[in-house]
Amino acid sequence: MIRFEDPASFAQALAELPEPDAPALDAARARQAELTKPAGSLGRLEDIAVFMAGWQRRERPRADRICAAIFAGNHGVATRGVSAYPPEVTAQMVANFHAGGAAINALTAACGAELAIVALDLDRPTGDISCRPAMSEAECLAALNAGAAAVSDESDLVLLGEMGIGNTTPAAALAAQVFGGSAQDWVGRGTGLDEAGLARKAEAVTAALALHGPYCNGAFETLRRLGGREIAAMAGAALAARHLRVPVLLDGFITCAAMAPLLADNPRFLAHCLAGHCSAEAGHVRLLERFGLDPLLHLGMRLGEGSGAAVAAQIVRSALAAHGGMATFAEAAVAGAA
Repeated sequence: MIRFEDPASFAQALAELPEPDAPALDAARARQAELTKPAGSLGRLEDIAVFMAGWQRRERPRADRICAAIFAGNHGVATRGVSAYPPEVTAQMVANFHAGGAAINALTAACGAELAIVALDLDRPTGDISCRPAMSEAECLAALNAGAAAVSDESDLVLLGEMGIGNTTPAAALAAQVFGGSAQDWVGRGTGLDEAGLARKAEAVTAALALHGPYCNGAFETLRRLGGREIAAMAGAALAARHLRVPVLLDGFITCAAMAPLLADNPRFLAHCLAGHCSAEAGHVRLLERFGLDPLLHLGMRLGEGSGAAVAAQIVRSALAAHGGMATFAEAAVAGAA
C-alpha cells in the first residue's frame, strides 16, 4: 500500500512518477492494426484501449475490476453562504450512498464498478479558507493517506469522485492559485446559487487567495491551505494509483481541481488519467483546457459524486471489449489492407 509519511515523502512520490509500459503500448498498437476493421475506424476507442494497455502492462487490458472511490468532507467556508444547500446535507447524502439511493449507486451498478464511500471527519469541517488554512499538516497527510488507502493494485481502473457541500469554493481557489485569473474567472453556480450567493463565493475565494497565495509553494501546501479533506484524498488516491500503475478516470470540476496542484509540481502527472466528462460548471471547461485533456463525454452533468466518470466507464469498457474481443484479419481469414 502506498503511504505518505510526511510532506517530503509526498513530494518525492510526486517527483518520481512511473511511466506506461512501452512494450505493452507497442503490442496494443500492433493488435489494433491487425483487427478486422479499417485503421482508425473506431476513433478514440482505439486510443483508450492503447492507453489502458500501457498502464496495465498487457496487450489486452481489462476492466473486470473497476473501483469507484467517492470521498466526502465538510468545509468551514460553507457557513458563508457559498452553497445553495446547508452543510448537514453532506452527511445526509453519505447516508444515502450507503443506503444505495443516490445517482452514483445506480451508475456504478450499471458500469460494474465496486463503490467505496470514504467519509472524512464530517463532524469536523475544515477551516474557513477565507480566513485560515483548511487543514493542519497532520490533517492534510491523513486525508492524502485516506485517498491512497482506497486504491488497490488489483483494480483495473479507478474512478474518483466527491461529496462536500461548499466544495466548489475551494476548487475554484485551487484552480485560480495554480492557473491564475480572478475568483470571478473560476467560480460558478455549483448546486444552483443565486447572484448574491455567487458574489459571496467570489469574495471568499478572493480572500483565500490573498491570504494563502504567498505560502502555496508546492502541491502539499496548496492542498493544505486551499483544499479540503475529500479534495486532498482524491489527490492522494490519484498519486497512489500512478505508483500502482492503475489508470484513473476523473469526474468533474472538484475532482480535476484536486489534480491541479500536483500537475503544477510535475507536468507529467496526468499521463495516467482520462477525463470522463466535461461538466456544466464553467471552471471545468477551463481546467480541462489547461490539462490538455479531451473529455470522453459532454452531457451537461454537474452532480459530482463521480457520476460523470461512472457513465464514461461504459465507454472504456466498450473500448476494451472491441480491442480484446475482435478477431484479427488472420484469425477471421479476412484480407487486410494493401
